[in-house]
Amino acid sequence: MDLKPLLGQHHVSAITANAKENYRFYTKVLGLRLVKKSINQDDPSVYHLFYADERGNPGTDLTFFEIPRAGQTYLGTNSISLTSLRVASDASLDYWKNRLEEYQVDHDEIQTKYGRKTLAFRDFEGQRLELVSDQLNEGVAGGKPWDKSPVPVEHGITGLGPVKLTVPNLELTANVLVEAMGYRQKASFLEGEHNVSIFETGEGGTGAEVIVEERADLQRERPGRGSVHHVAFRVESEEELRKWINHLKKLRLPNSGFVERYYFRSLYFRDPNGILFELATDGPGFEGDESFEHLGENLSLPPYFEDQRAEIEAKLKPLDTKE
Repeated sequence: MDLKPLLGQHHVSAITANAKENYRFYTKVLGLRLVKKSINQDDPSVYHLFYADERGNPGTDLTFFEIPRAGQTYLGTNSISLTSLRVASDASLDYWKNRLEEYQVDHDEIQTKYGRKTLAFRDFEGQRLELVSDQLNEGVAGGKPWDKSPVPVEHGITGLGPVKLTVPNLELTANVLVEAMGYRQKASFLEGEHNVSIFETGEGGTGAEVIVEERADLQRERPGRGSVHHVAFRVESEEELRKWINHLKKLRLPNSGFVERYYFRSLYFRDPNGILFELATDGPGFEGDESFEHLGENLSLPPYFEDQRAEIEAKLKPLDTKE
């Protein structure tokens, strides 16, 4: 491909039914920084919350759309079934096991998966999460935890790790990842009776892997609160993003074309198993409308929504993010 490789994960966007409790959990328990309190630009009546490292560096964002009436998630295929979060070391997982127990968070035991130590857990809505140790990581660098977090910096979450997709037909997703997106297959094996493949891009490592699990025995997932909406992958610039748009057109892969998100520029498309992928630029970032010291404290609206601010704020339930 006449394209630079994708750089790894950019962000993962999920669904919550309760922005207030979501904010409490991800900042007070997980210690992430809310770097932007904004709106879903496709539905300005709901919040879009961005949690990340100290300044929302690309590859560190876990974001949520608040949909107050979101129903229960019925787990299954055609889904982004696990989001992992990076920590510095195996010792950090011991810290986190104790912390999750202290806050009565549902979790599994520490185990070794795909050559790394991991600790799986669920948030208050059943969002499927996993902490993954970077002790042996030699790929994409992580971010920098916020020094005002309740979690000590040495154990803080440094970004997104591997994202897991569960699909009824692994080959269909593999073809898109390899042929259309330039990933390379790193491993392929049976996990129980099910085929699993691991793909990586760019520098590889924890922050640039996609795990695909084939489960033809499951029903299609019915998303709701605690499910993932889409995963985004990093493109270094707008110029490069426009090359990707042309590339997907040549492949006749249906896509959104260029989408302005203000904090980054995007392109959306679905793989043949129906999973929503986004390509997003590394910049401009989150400090264009707020200073580093005050990120996430007020409702931020892209300039093209400012003339609707009064109407938008009237529809949103107040959410105090200055405490």
